[in-house]
Amino acid sequence: MKLYYSPGACSLSPHIALLEAGLPYELVKVDIRAKKLENGEDYLKLNPKGQVPALGLDSGEIVTEGPVIVQMIADKAAAKALAPAHGSAERYKLLEWLNFLTSEVHKSFGPMFAPALNDEAKAFFKDRVMGKLKYIDSQLAGRDYLMGKQFTVADGYLFTMLTWADRMKFDFSAMPNLAAYKARVAARPQVQEALKKEGLAQAA
Repeated sequence: MKLYYSPGACSLSPHIALLEAGLPYELVKVDIRAKKLENGEDYLKLNPKGQVPALGLDSGEIVTEGPVIVQMIADKAAAKALAPAHGSAERYKLLEWLNFLTSEVHKSFGPMFAPALNDEAKAFFKDRVMGKLKYIDSQLAGRDYLMGKQFTVADGYLFTMLTWADRMKFDFSAMPNLAAYKARVAARPQVQEALKKEGLAQAA
């Protein structure tokens, strides 16, 4: 498999999943602005959406959208329990988390990366994200991970966005559950390996 990624982008989530799953893969770096691969090839020919992540399967098929990719990875390594079994109540809970993270948290982060957006607008979206993170903090009370004691692909996704929050100087002091969670996930060897392979500073 090939993971098409951009360092520190949301493609970090499936990168973590691949390492946690123990599956063989190749990293292919994408220049998102230029829509080019490192060898100069046109990324849009491979993935017309022009975004990362994209997962190239051995069959030649390209799969896009992070929440779908991480579930596919989890299902390819079912023994690692990165996602509950299909059809189980727990699987639907995982889907609930993945949908919340992508539609409520991820999409609210997006505008804060836009250079054209003024500080007032960015502050609005930061407040919106903080509200979502406070909800997550409340749900993490007494839990090691989003689903309880077991690390799942949803945790790699949330952690990825928490690294963005770090870069934007978010204050987690009023969210002790989330702060402890972030440190717990960051300490996982596979998470540190993903950060290292993408040339990112280690997250505390």
